[in-house]
Amino acid sequence: MADHQESVLTLPSVPESVRLARGHALAVLTEWGLPAGSATADAVRLIVSELATNAVQHTFGQSPTFTLELRLDRDEELRVGVTDSHPRRPRRLPAAVQQDNGRGLVIIRFLAAEAGGRLSVVPTATGGKTVWISLPWRVAVG
Repeated sequence: MADHQESVLTLPSVPESVRLARGHALAVLTEWGLPAGSATADAVRLIVSELATNAVQHTFGQSPTFTLELRLDRDEELRVGVTDSHPRRPRRLPAAVQQDNGRGLVIIRFLAAEAGGRLSVVPTATGGKTVWISLPWRVAVG
């Protein structure tokens, strides 16, 4: 496998794009050797869903598109990033027991930490941000 593999997909910031981003991520990771039904695949599916949903719902129309990036470096680290053009950093929203939202960032942080990874937010040169999840790549090569 190459030292570095990358996939980039830009989609409109509409609810239907969340499903497309999730499907694209799983197809690419399967191509890179991640078994479709593995715990890592399930975690990435949820992470991409949450990050894409945040890019659609919490940019308040200021980001007409979002970009999903997948990077695999030296068969050691997988980075999943979602970039939007809204300058506000993601923050934890209060979530009442009866609400269905407000827990996405908590879920993402937990999934990343559980897999030995981390979450980071990097500002873009154009005033937006990329939310990155870095995970160890634990897929047998060969």
